Amino acid sequence: MPRAPTNLDPFNAVAEPKRLRVLETLAHGEMPVNGLVHHLGWPQPMISKHLGVLKEVGLVAMRQKGRQRLYRLNGQRLKSIHDWAKMFERFWTGQLDRNKERAERKAREQAEKSQKKGESL
Repeated sequence: MPRAPTNLDPFNAVAEPKRLRVLETLAHGEMPVNGLVHHLGWPQPMISKHLGVLKEVGLVAMRQKGRQRLYRLNGQRLKSIHDWAKMFERFWTGQLDRNKERAERKAREQAEKSQKKGESL
């Protein structure tokens, strides 16, 4: 089954690690292209290409301020990704709880062993 074009699907757009980094950077606030270039250390054409895809799928919005183009996250469009991922939250929450219980049990067992060892000396 062919993949949907990246410029039509927000899920495919964020599947690319560099675009994900752009989104993570913009999560700190609105930023011009040259700010992203400085922050990420990537060439300007690369940043502009990724911003173009993110803008086309609606994950970022752009506004003009003088000669600068300022980019910001479009939270409403990101919500669809959040809602989809939230369906799986119970899996990682349950796993974290089980890991915590296992670690606490091992710590208790170690403490009991150490205590028994100290009593036998």
